Amino acid sequence: MRNDTATASAVLALTGGPANIRQVTHCLTRLRLTLADPAAVDEGALRALPGVLGVIGAGTPSLQVVLGPGVVDTVTAEVERRLAVGAERSAEAPAPEPRTKRAAPAALRRVADIFVPLIPALIGCGILAGVNGLLTNAGWLPGLTPALAAIASGFMALIAVFVGYQTAKEFGGTPILGGAVAAVIVHPGVAKVTAFGVHLSPGQGGVLGALAAALLATRIEKWCRGRLPGALDVLFTPTVTVLVAGLATLYGLMYAAGAVATAIGTGANWLLTTTGPFAGLVLGGLFLPLVMLGLHQALIPIHTTLIEQQGYTVLLPLLAMAGAGQVGGALAVYVRMRHDTALRTTIRSALPAGLLGVGEPLIYGVSLPLGRPFVTACVGGAAGGGFVGFFALLGEKVGATAIGPSGWALFPLLTGNQGPAPAIAIYAGGLLTAYATGFAATLAFGFRRGTTSGTTPPVPDRTPAGST
Repeated sequence: MRNDTATASAVLALTGGPANIRQVTHCLTRLRLTLADPAAVDEGALRALPGVLGVIGAGTPSLQVVLGPGVVDTVTAEVERRLAVGAERSAEAPAPEPRTKRAAPAALRRVADIFVPLIPALIGCGILAGVNGLLTNAGWLPGLTPALAAIASGFMALIAVFVGYQTAKEFGGTPILGGAVAAVIVHPGVAKVTAFGVHLSPGQGGVLGALAAALLATRIEKWCRGRLPGALDVLFTPTVTVLVAGLATLYGLMYAAGAVATAIGTGANWLLTTTGPFAGLVLGGLFLPLVMLGLHQALIPIHTTLIEQQGYTVLLPLLAMAGAGQVGGALAVYVRMRHDTALRTTIRSALPAGLLGVGEPLIYGVSLPLGRPFVTACVGGAAGGGFVGFFALLGEKVGATAIGPSGWALFPLLTGNQGPAPAIAIYAGGLLTAYATGFAATLAFGFRRGTTSGTTPPVPDRTPAGST
């Protein structure tokens, strides 16, 4: 029987105790901890903990403990409760800033930490947008569709504010000031402002502009707080922060971020219409390693930018093929390893999540520990991505109106330049291609050929993927 309370208690103990935890967040499958002292983590014991599927970022201040869907919610809540109980005891001795060097992956994880808390709203509003689109196209419930449209689009209309809030929170500023500066981007009044000889448009620069604006606001706020006495700090720091960062946003950041956002949209369209199958092979084949490293969430700003510009992201359906390739690979392992009862039980329990696009249980429970099946799963993802990319080359784009769901869960969110029906058919074809290729590649190359008889199962290569 699952005991999430015991898991939370053990995770806290093995990560250095409550005093070592600076921040707690979670996504769909992972508990994300910001640590004061990364060396205090007992990585081996943490990996061996029942219920823990994997550990990412050991030795760095940003630790991710893979727990799987559902479990992560209750474990995170229990960890937060225990931290709140001990907050008073640790308040007098704040943990020092870790001196661990922040490499590029760590910077990407910080970007991911900004956007991960927004995923539930992106999922919910995206699904409602998909349902509303189906009702509108079918002509059903005309009295309800305007209300659904307002509910579904409200969050996206103000997403810059939430990004600004999260950015300031992540980088040590006052969250509400980050949100206030980012709100300038979506305010209708910016249409009256001229920058670089052109009128700005509300929303120009989108989430990229909001991120840059809030980051600048945080820097200005910290600069002011270090130079103003208490009485003046209360009045002048927020005023100077909002004024300076707001003017910089209007007369620089919005224009620059808008140019970058346009380049992202143009680049994505060019990539698919010019090198469709190749782009699909690369994106579908390399996405599982990104998930394994916990860096896939750093793509959220790109997805969100494409959704703001075009109404859908053409990258997510391609990347979703990676999970389908892993499902095919896991099915092959299930067929071949019929004598390994524990492994087959793991596969049976993880497959439903895998079919819905949650790949971590299969990654850390099956393919990665075995080694070769992880590589052959990537081959399946590449084949599915190539399938979808081929149709993009023919002019049939497949996109998702929101991010978060994958696998079968992505069907309600699918659309494209030719409408939802062709997009759904192409995506389904890509899934089947990835399933079949991942299955066949794993059967053919996922096991070492040893001294086996008709009754002895094949021996999997248990060398971790990427090791020598």
